[in-house]
This record gives sequence, structure tokens and C-alpha cells, in this order.
Amino acid sequence: MKASPKGRTLVAPQAHAEVAALLGERARRRDLLIEHLHLIQDRYHGLSVQHLVALAAELKLAPAEVFEVASFYHHFDIVREGESPPPALTVRVCTSLSCAMAGARELQAALAGMAGVRIASAPCVGRCHGAPVAVVGRNAIEHADAAGVAAAVARGEVEAQLPACIDLAAYRAAGGYATLAACAGGLLAAESLLQAMEHAGLRGLGGAGFPAGRKWRIVRAEPAPRLMAVNIDEGEPGTFKDRWWLERDPHRCLEGMLIAAQVVGVEKIYVYLRDEYAACRALLARELAALAADPPCALPEIELRRGAGAYICGEESAMIESIEGRRGMPRLRPPYVAQAGLFGRPTLEHNLETLVWVRDIVERGPDWFAGHGRRGRKGLRSFSVSGRVARPGVYIAPAGISARELIAEYCGGMLPGHELYAYLPGGASGGILPAALADQALDFDTLAEHGCFIGSAAIIVLSQHDRARDAAQSMMEFFADESCGQCTPCRVGTAKAAALLREPKWNQPLLEDLAQAMADASICGLGQAAPNPVRSVMRFFAREIG
Repeated sequence: MKASPKGRTLVAPQAHAEVAALLGERARRRDLLIEHLHLIQDRYHGLSVQHLVALAAELKLAPAEVFEVASFYHHFDIVREGESPPPALTVRVCTSLSCAMAGARELQAALAGMAGVRIASAPCVGRCHGAPVAVVGRNAIEHADAAGVAAAVARGEVEAQLPACIDLAAYRAAGGYATLAACAGGLLAAESLLQAMEHAGLRGLGGAGFPAGRKWRIVRAEPAPRLMAVNIDEGEPGTFKDRWWLERDPHRCLEGMLIAAQVVGVEKIYVYLRDEYAACRALLARELAALAADPPCALPEIELRRGAGAYICGEESAMIESIEGRRGMPRLRPPYVAQAGLFGRPTLEHNLETLVWVRDIVERGPDWFAGHGRRGRKGLRSFSVSGRVARPGVYIAPAGISARELIAEYCGGMLPGHELYAYLPGGASGGILPAALADQALDFDTLAEHGCFIGSAAIIVLSQHDRARDAAQSMMEFFADESCGQCTPCRVGTAKAAALLREPKWNQPLLEDLAQAMADASICGLGQAAPNPVRSVMRFFAREIG
């Protein structure tokens, strides 16, 4: 006789009691599955099979549904029968391009063998200006070296350090939330705000560039109830602007979010924050609680949701799947998120930086925002700049500025001994351009003729000491690791391309065929854009690949 029903695992009483105690009074809803998995992971440093089965019982889900979600995300460690859980402390060394150029692999090798600690490589952790970066538990160490990491481990410095920011009291003292109160009180008409956003020319600054005012109008026209999702899952290598804004002026972001929700008529807001930003999560939780305790007007319900390490969740529909407690797999469209997004309801989805500019546009007027720009472009952008520059960081600069101007005017020029050789204008997926094209306008739609795009404005600068082919290989390895696996062109294409790029001489005809298939047939932007760096190298740096 079988000890349990066919195909099922019995719930162990002790595991069930432990999971029930962790959940406490929290709701047992499917959409909270990932939040509950985090509770178990944080407490036990892994997800045992017994705990997963117990959680399935608590949520009234099949164990397979819980397993498939837990196994999808990088930050969950499933501990199978007979296995030991990982050490209580994990040190993650970022090995994405900017950190790799700064010696991340050497750092990881130097840390190998540290007693009682798991050393793991990590994709971009959003601190490229401080490369190389190691994350000790939740404590991010910039410009890390082996001695500094070892000292942090020895001292038990494993929690995120909250940055100083403009808190609620300081923000309101400077006039913050007056514009939101005016909107809620009817002093500013919704139609006038829609027109202001449209006239300003603000576009979505997460990468897609869809006009913000038009998006508001589309969602507003859909039947209620309407929802909103704020996407702060900036996992694109080289991108750290959203974290920069959150750590400095969180309420400017929140007021823009709430103004958008007021205009569109949103009932509830979900803020989706990448798990790597532990300090931002603690800061946001604190400031949202303060705002709820002393609101300037009636506020919609706001839920802060925690990602779990999946680059694909930066794609809007994959993020929505994750908020609903599922694997972060992009949806086929139509229907579009504006029509059927979260829980099947019309959803206004925005990147955080887009919302940063809302208050200024309303208060200063759309002409103020549109009046910035170079080479006929309009507006301001937050550029994340890393690599071989003297002063990497986030810089607020006019749309249409060139890479050469950005480096010279904002970044203090190149590092001593380095000359501009190439640059990535849009992070991992935006392609690679040579120094000869460093005078091109950096904005939406300006780089298409060169097979590139600006995306999230993550500028990674290479010098004569680097090779573009190495950058392309690094990016493809990243995409192969981060593909959600849903569609064959991306799942197989990224893995095959990564293998081809390891060869001393590239098979260019085969790579181009592969790139075309991925671009034409992948479901979402990950697979469609993954070939861009490879195509750039074949077009502009052919001498490097034989």
C-alpha cells in the first residue's frame, strides 16, 4: 500500500505548524504565494519539500503549483529530500558587464572557500556605479574587495543600510502633496492634467517609450474597477536610476503615482520592487506607512510586492503574472494590459522614473519639460552611466544629448589611461555602438538606423582595453540565464547563441539566422532584443570576431 494518495505528498504536521505560524494572520490568497515563499525562505534559508507541501495546503493549491513558482525565481532555494539547506549566509557577487570590467570574477575567486558562507554569482544588482559589488546577505557593498567582504561577514553586517532620504515631513514642508490634494479636491480637472501630460511629451521611461498621457487616457476610458502597477524591477544590466530616485526622493515618486491614479480613477495600486533592493523596500514600507497615517487626501489601497530575482518580470505582463502569484511569463497580446491586466482588470502600468516627472509637469507646466532637450528632442532623462568613466552615476540630462557629451559634461571624462572605444546605449538589449557614433542623439527612435535603442538609458562605456565581443557574450549569457523558457526561439536561441559566441571565430551566417528567428518569433522583448549586441559586433566590430 502507498503511504500517500497517488501523485501526492502528505502534509507533515510539524512543517504545517511551522508554515501556519509564519503566515499568522496573513491572508491565504493565491496572489500572495510569492510573499509567503519569501517568509519561509527568510526564516529557514531555503524551501524544504515539506514546507512547500504545507504551504500548498494552507493556500488550497496543488503542490505542483507551488513548486513551479518556487523553482522559477532565482532567490528561492528548494531543498529536496536528503539535501542540506544552503548556509545561513549567502554572498552574491555581481558578474554583469560593469562589475566584470571592474574585477568581479577575480573578487569571486578570492572569496571562494570562505567557511560557512555560500559564494554565488549574481546578475546585475543595480549598483553599477559602485562596481564591483558584493551583497552580503542583504547588505550591498560597493567597490568591494575580498578583505572588505570578509570583514562585513565577520562583523555580521548582513542587513541593508537604509539611505538618508527626503522623508514625508521634509517633503510636505517643501510643498509636497499639495498638487495631489488639489487634484483630489477638484481644483485641477482630470482633462487638463491629461492634456498637460500629452503636451509635455513624457514617454514611458522603463524602455518602451509609450506616451504617458495617451496611456492614462486609454485606461481611463476602460470600465471600472481599474488597477495600477508600478514597475520597479529594473534588472537591465547597467540600469540603476529607479533605485537612485527611490533612495533620495521617494515621495516625489509616490505623489506622481497617486496623481496618475487620481486622474485615471484607480481603485488599488501594486508597487512591484525587485528583491535586490532590500534597503528601498524597507524605506518604502516606512514611508508608505507614514503616508497612510497622515494622508493629504483619500488614498487608494497600496500594496508593496517583493520580486524574487527574475529579470523577465521587468516586462509588464510578466510582472503582472508575478503579482498574481505565478511564474513571471509574458502574456500573449492582445488583450493589452490597459484592457485586461491585473486580475483581468484594466491596468495602468508605469515605470517609476516616468512618475517622477509628473509633479513637475503639473506644477511647472508641460512647456517646462518639453523645453529641455538637444538635437530637436524633448524632455529630461535619468541616465545610468557606468564603465570606464571617471564619475559613474545617475545624471539628469536633456533628451537628445550624445554619449560623448554625457561623458565629458557629466561624468568627468574617461578614466585616466582609457579612451572611448564603444558604448552600450540601452543596457544589455540596446546594442553596442563604436566611438565613431558617439555623437548620435540619445533618445527614443534616434538609434534605430544603427540597430540599437536607448531603452532604459543605461549607458555602459567601454575603452580600448575592452572588446565589444566580450560585452556581447556577457549579455547573451545573461539572456540565456534569464529567459523564462516559455517560447522556443528565446529559450533555445539564447542558449545556442551563447555557445556560438564562446568560439574563437564566430559563425556569422548561423548567428544572423539565429538572430532573425529570435527577433521574429519570440513572444516578448527579451528574445526579440537579445540578438542586438551580437548584430552590433558583426556590423561595427567585425575585426574582433575573425
